[in-house]
Amino acid sequence: MATICRCSSSSVQLRPSFSQLGRGATRRFGQVLINCMPKRPSGKLQQHASMQDLANQRKRPSISAMSESDTEQAFKNTAELDRLINTLRDSDNSELSKLVAENVLAFDTNFWLRLATRTELCESSDDKLDYEELASNLMKVIERLVQKTEEKIDSSTDVLKSVLRPITTELTEEIVWPPPDARNLALMKKELLQREQEGYLDESFLSEVNAQLRQAKEDKDKPGLVAMLQRVLQLYAARVLSKRSYAKKGDKKVDEGEQLLETIISVEEESWNDLLRTGLLLGGGNVEAEDFSRVISKRIERTLMRTDSGSYTQRVLVEYLKEIEKRYESLVEAFKASPQN
Repeated sequence: MATICRCSSSSVQLRPSFSQLGRGATRRFGQVLINCMPKRPSGKLQQHASMQDLANQRKRPSISAMSESDTEQAFKNTAELDRLINTLRDSDNSELSKLVAENVLAFDTNFWLRLATRTELCESSDDKLDYEELASNLMKVIERLVQKTEEKIDSSTDVLKSVLRPITTELTEEIVWPPPDARNLALMKKELLQREQEGYLDESFLSEVNAQLRQAKEDKDKPGLVAMLQRVLQLYAARVLSKRSYAKKGDKKVDEGEQLLETIISVEEESWNDLLRTGLLLGGGNVEAEDFSRVISKRIERTLMRTDSGSYTQRVLVEYLKEIEKRYESLVEAFKASPQN
């Protein structure tokens, strides 16, 4: 049955929250840096600040009041920040960009506070200037990194729109799934394959699709959009998994279990059940149920080994294979529960 979702094609848009977050984070970096590095007061102001610090100190619990584990953890956190700051300080310009990218999550409020503290503790003006220069260089690198991230997000949004365009361009107020014209699905698949060959279907693209899919599910009023985005991920997974074949052995024998799995991967989701029925021995085919289970488990294991842990690529491919596994398990249970068995 077709799923009808009342939403215009313009609904396929990337929410700007991530880009805004990047810019906001940069501004927060700058605010923290400025607030954490005040000029040293002098004269009566210095005396007043010291007296105020003493009053605040009396209000705060002493170190002895803290638990030993909290104190130990605080020392460890400070030591880790100091190691990172030392590494950044001793690096050259070419190494700095790489270090920032590798440790991007470490540049939080605690980092800037520690950097400001170390700047204030410098005994020589030269050392202090070195730390201030480091802070300035870090801000520039982070600004460039955020800008590149925003550009990448914009690019991924455009790629997703182009993939969905064959389904949405002719629609005005309704998104119908599956589309009444099967040729639109073929055009969407063709566009996806073209973008994959051009190298656009990367982690950023998958992140964009997952973000849109999550938002559509939360809205609960766009089932057509949910189905479309799920189909995009299925087509992507099928494309990647079909690049490697394990059906043919070195001695020219064919592993029928692998061959059945690869045949299922090569077709649309709607054809999976029919292929499983005719391919498994329980339904008159040649593949034992246990052999097919072994093949799926092996393919999942290979996928986990060949992809980066925790990546969107790994998640999409494994979920695709596990969906085939669920169909297989449901079919086997249905065969066993059949009166004919």
